[in-house]
Amino acid sequence: MALKLRLARGGTKKRPFYHIVVADVRSPRDGRFIEKLGTYNPLLAKDAENRVVLNAERVQHWLSHGALPTDRVLRFLDAAGISKRPARNNPNKGVPGDKAKERAEERAAREAAANAPAEEAASAE
Repeated sequence: MALKLRLARGGTKKRPFYHIVVADVRSPRDGRFIEKLGTYNPLLAKDAENRVVLNAERVQHWLSHGALPTDRVLRFLDAAGISKRPARNNPNKGVPGDKAKERAEERAAREAAANAPAEEAASAE
């Protein structure tokens, strides 16, 4: 049986609250789970101590039994010092798209054309 450490949504409409659970990968997100390992309340401030609550001992137990955490849960485990999350590298994220490059080239051409007469007048004097 493949296991995942994942979030199960609770709370009301527009007031999310999540349980960190270990569940079979085939079960629905908010459906059947094996054990509740903690909670996550995204409405609390990022520095609030009870924003993420984990039972570290049980998390270690399930990780040793082969359960894989989702990316969000892995972030929580990394912050708690339980597991290490490798840094992601997306070098293309900061590169502007084709249209933005075209606009920048057009803007540079316009500025060069606008500065050209001023430079000629300055050099003539």
